[in-house]
Amino acid sequence: MTMEMPRIRLGCDASWLELVQTGEDRWRVAADWCSMLSADFTAHLTGEEVADFAERMLSHLRAPVASRFSVAVTPGRNNPLTLSAEPVQGGFAFYAFLTPNGDDLTCHLQTEIGPIDADELRDMCEALLASLAL
Repeated sequence: MTMEMPRIRLGCDASWLELVQTGEDRWRVAADWCSMLSADFTAHLTGEEVADFAERMLSHLRAPVASRFSVAVTPGRNNPLTLSAEPVQGGFAFYAFLTPNGDDLTCHLQTEIGPIDADELRDMCEALLASLAL
């Protein structure tokens, strides 16, 4: 039996973002906006960094009152992804800032991901944590 690699995918067919483990300390970061703007690159991240990212997302999603938040995958200079969330209609809309070369302001992709239900987001983050099995 083959175990699926840890992953999280946010968005719909028109606008999406995916973070998926492709090997030990190797993660694929991919995004697409209406097939007009896209990014697809490999980032060096540990399972612990990704688990911490999911935990920080969950801490905001479990808050009794929904509020704006921003979460980077890792605080280091090699950070490939930052998500800023805005509460919308019982869920959150995201503004994603992808940086293939780490904290590089000249080579990046910014995209928006439409509202996602808060319960669905919690389930996705919990599934990512469970799949990491650290």
